[in-house]
Amino acid sequence: MKNKEKVIGVLGGMGPEATASFYRKVIRETKVQKDQDHFRTIIDSNPKIPDRTEAILYDGPSPVSEMVRTAKNLQQAGATVAVMPCITAHYFYSAIQNEVSIPIHHVLKGLNAYINEDYPDVDKIGVLSTSATKETGLFQQHLLNKEIVYPNAFEQENKVMRAIYGENGIKQGNTGNGPKQLLLEVADRLIKEEHCELIIGGCTEVELVLHSDDMTVPFIDPMRVAARDLTKSKTAD
Repeated sequence: MKNKEKVIGVLGGMGPEATASFYRKVIRETKVQKDQDHFRTIIDSNPKIPDRTEAILYDGPSPVSEMVRTAKNLQQAGATVAVMPCITAHYFYSAIQNEVSIPIHHVLKGLNAYINEDYPDVDKIGVLSTSATKETGLFQQHLLNKEIVYPNAFEQENKVMRAIYGENGIKQGNTGNGPKQLLLEVADRLIKEEHCELIIGGCTEVELVLHSDDMTVPFIDPMRVAARDLTKSKTAD
């Protein structure tokens, strides 16, 4: 019996540009000779999903029901596996996975495996993420046996969150030098003063402005790792 072909479903819109960026990563990570070698990919970019940081830290509207509805749309459309291009959304991972029968690729678990394989000697990792991801300890839970270092409170609010959510931030459509410089200042201090051996773009907006050649230690984009994981096999699990 022929194995069923994998169809990738993207539970997107958190935010839209990060969703588009992830789809480009899937394309680039897929080994092809012609158009037909690419994966069928179903994207539901649903920006109406309530903000995850607001829900977690400030008692804002829960995103779960809208995320579940979007995941079910992907399943009904024929996706055999789903992925969420939003790190903070993984706080709600179990609540979403419990409502659909297709597997949802866990980006942080995949990242843990990747770091253990490619950077086994790294012990101290700096993370640039939303405040919700920082406060919920998502990276500590899933990057096993590593010391996770976040920006200090001032940097987190006045540089990282400003770069992501600020008036001229990435979620406002600004992927230029302003937010990039704010994030680089924090990354530079984590490397020089905290002695971090690796920096992770712990929010999908961060990788829209930061790249590996911007710093003196490896910079890891979790969504590129997820794209590699999802494109390793052409067949559904």
